[in-house]
Amino acid sequence: MPQTHPTVVVLTALALEYAAMRPYIEEDREELVHPDGTRVERGRLTGTDWYVALAELGEGTRTAATLTTQIIEWLKPEAVLFVGVAGSLKADIGIGDVVVGTKVYGIHGGKQTENGFQVRPEAWPVSNALVNAARSAVRDIAGVRAHFKPIASGDVVLADAESAIAQHLREHYNDAAAIEMEGAGALQAAHLNGQLHALVLRGISDHADAAKHEDDATGSQERAAAQAASVAVATLRKHRPRGGRNGSSDTEEGPHRRSDDGGASHGGDHIDLRGGTFYGPVIGKQIGHQP
Repeated sequence: MPQTHPTVVVLTALALEYAAMRPYIEEDREELVHPDGTRVERGRLTGTDWYVALAELGEGTRTAATLTTQIIEWLKPEAVLFVGVAGSLKADIGIGDVVVGTKVYGIHGGKQTENGFQVRPEAWPVSNALVNAARSAVRDIAGVRAHFKPIASGDVVLADAESAIAQHLREHYNDAAAIEMEGAGALQAAHLNGQLHALVLRGISDHADAAKHEDDATGSQERAAAQAASVAVATLRKHRPRGGRNGSSDTEEGPHRRSDDGGASHGGDHIDLRGGTFYGPVIGKQIGHQP
């Protein structure tokens, strides 16, 4: 399907995660159906140039990888976000907090030998532009505690902090702040495409321990999904599409003249070259108010 709008794909695994994102894309909303039956809802994110294509994939790393690949090839988006809930792996990251993944580990890779399991770590990168957009966005969101940390991803629901898999995470992925089931698959698909910004955002709904069922019963998943969705939307409001109103894929990208008081201006003697490419000193002279 040819792309007619600047599109960001927002992926979820659960119906409650989908429901948390859906109210943000009410404007011009339409349902799109792939020939293989995959469905997305697409609509404009109000106040931006983005059209958000929202999909509910179901659970699991392989499902996420397969369907993310299909949706990328179909819709040709500029960015992919996976937004949902996760379990906390750190005592200081509580229910309702949001973890923005700085990278995502695939936790099951390794080799079983007579001397034990030898881990072969795999980590998928995220978009630096989106991470920085998220850092900027959360400063202005009241009531959200955000953490920029690695995320562990694998086909396991962790509900026992003393289990072998929990020990495995502490020993080999000790900087991971949260555990979930789909991020590694989605990021692998985005990485292999080679042209996409990609990010995983997770609201914390439990502590990945024996109290998970009790936490879920209090509505913690719905609250965590809502927090993650609010951060995802704020991030997209900071990160503009390529060819948007100002021809930029970043709110701070491109040369901007700044006046002496730090504001944008058509005059002054300071030029911000963020987003430009240069190799060495830049020497210039501003004459009058010429562009």
